[in-house]
Amino acid sequence: MTREEVFAGLKEIISVIRPKTDLESISYESELIRDLGIDSLTMMLLALAAEEKFQMRFPDGKAAPVTVEDVCDSVLEAQGA
Repeated sequence: MTREEVFAGLKEIISVIRPKTDLESISYESELIRDLGIDSLTMMLLALAAEEKFQMRFPDGKAAPVTVEDVCDSVLEAQGA
């Protein structure tokens, strides 16, 4: 899976868990908390949805992602890309 495919998939997930988010404004540099308004509960929903969508698991004990790019990197790393 490519970085662009993961990015597009994350935007789909965000559109479901944060329906009022302007998807065109989301970039790799978008900060999950500051720019997208994702709180701790929504972060859990994002992680669970990403694990299901991308058929992977985020490793335990790793620092929480700050940006959309961090999430993309974590997905690709977990998939062995």
